[in-house]
Amino acid sequence: MNSLAANLSDVRQSIDAACRRVDRDPKEVKLVAVSKTHPPDVIRDAIQIGCTVFGENKVQEAETKILGIGRDAAEWHLSGHLQSNKARKAVQLFDVIQSLDSVELATRLERICIEDGRADLPVLVQVDLAGEATKSGIREHDLPELVKFVQSCERLRVIGFMILPPWNELPEATRPYFRRLREMRDEYASQYLFSNSRGELSMGMSHDFEVAIEEGATIVRVGTAIFGERQYNRA
Repeated sequence: MNSLAANLSDVRQSIDAACRRVDRDPKEVKLVAVSKTHPPDVIRDAIQIGCTVFGENKVQEAETKILGIGRDAAEWHLSGHLQSNKARKAVQLFDVIQSLDSVELATRLERICIEDGRADLPVLVQVDLAGEATKSGIREHDLPELVKFVQSCERLRVIGFMILPPWNELPEATRPYFRRLREMRDEYASQYLFSNSRGELSMGMSHDFEVAIEEGATIVRVGTAIFGERQYNRA
């Protein structure tokens, strides 16, 4: 618990420092503690020391945790790729889905929300700016169609964009991707295409979240810097 509290304090101080460097209010940045591969007891400890938002990558792994800890014990985000056969469970479990990447998935999520009586499902569109074959995300030229479709939905609300740039141990190497996503967000926000008006930017993880904040991130997804290395193999 002490180590976890120290790590969380360090991350929050780094968020504050990054915000100060670019004259931003730290309250503008939401910290999502990425708890994938970490057991429920660790998440409970994190809740006790003030973590309120958690990110999971896989629906099956998250289900056990969320149901055990409590659906209302925290805010739950899905940031990993969502397979269509897991969509119904995701609608039931998560407050926000950060990895919408196709009209087909949006269609399915909208239909499930209607069938299950969920009135509102905030989503972020995962954008692929690098064309990596191993990663999900919609290409930039296909983005307008997806955003337009979600706008036509009754239950889905597009609240912003998410990116997972190519891995590089040098944080500065990710800056161009963060900057481009911010430019895209600003363009879409100017057309009033986000349901929350400003448009969220989910970008930056443990090794590069400070750079992401400098480029405008409103959501950072931090796992290792809070929880340490993964505690067991991925589900």
